[in-house]
Amino acid sequence: MRKAFMLAAVATAAFTTSTFAASHSMTVGVSWSNFQEERWKTDEAAIKSALDSAGATYVSADAQSSSAKQLSDIESLIAQGVDALIILAQDSQAIGPAVQAAADEGIPVVGYDRLIEDPRAFYLTFDNVEVGRMQAEAVLKKAPKGNYVMIKGSPTDPNADFLRGGQQEVLQKAIDAGDIKIVGEAYTDAWLPANAQRNMEQILTAQDNKVDAVVASNDGTAGGAVAALTAQGMEGIPVSGQDGDHAALNRVAKGTQTVSVWKDARELGKNAAEIAVALAGGKKMSEIDGAEQWTSPGGTQLWAKFLAPVPVTAENLSVVTDAGWITKDALCQGVTNGPAPCN
Repeated sequence: MRKAFMLAAVATAAFTTSTFAASHSMTVGVSWSNFQEERWKTDEAAIKSALDSAGATYVSADAQSSSAKQLSDIESLIAQGVDALIILAQDSQAIGPAVQAAADEGIPVVGYDRLIEDPRAFYLTFDNVEVGRMQAEAVLKKAPKGNYVMIKGSPTDPNADFLRGGQQEVLQKAIDAGDIKIVGEAYTDAWLPANAQRNMEQILTAQDNKVDAVVASNDGTAGGAVAALTAQGMEGIPVSGQDGDHAALNRVAKGTQTVSVWKDARELGKNAAEIAVALAGGKKMSEIDGAEQWTSPGGTQLWAKFLAPVPVTAENLSVVTDAGWITKDALCQGVTNGPAPCN
């Protein structure tokens, strides 16, 4: 009897454990800095899809460009019992207490696309210095001489300076030779296109419109710069961007933007979800596929994974339609006798 009872108890315990494991779905919380950029919706869809495939649940919060709200958002996500966090930081410095709160609860953190200078956050992004190089190379090819304007990203986003560093690497030789001159430079608060447009307008006024090229750091700021140029009848001078926003790719087809460095957000989102699930499941950062040890500009050693960007210009526009990133109709809207596939 005693033996039978013990066997029944073991069987019951095994059944209970199995039932709990089956019913306990892993939950991944995502803290977005804002949703004003077109691309974040694409990232979100990719994260959701990958989490669905892993049997995990997605929950999120939108900080609406407020670093204070982002901290309270993350507190709320932690209170909901998330197993991992993916954070697109509004302010890389202000996010520290949120990482600490997650660490206190044993919750792994993935720093999404923007550096969180904390070794407890796995850093996932594209090679942003290389993105900056690609932007400058495309613009310099079109305008090897003249007056340049640098429209930078948000001063609270480390990516802004990574990009700017890559741009300078490419432009320095032409600057030293006296071929080009940087006549205006400005950060864009919160990466907002309206702020980029205002900065561009002020620089055009100060330079009496004597501007030959614009190195803008993303497609939103490029759109603001192009709007300012168009108002002065200057559309068509070289302008760079990044992200592969549909409006920007359409501008490339029309000839009002020179390059959009495409960072396939579908791959970034998929990787983030898979990494979050792996870390929540007990995998070490060093065991993540493609992870490498990387030292930040601030001297912090982190585990990171860098994906490869692709510069999209009029010469290779078909790459984004072939990949299903944008339809031919959306790419070629309003374009007459443009580059392939818009011809």
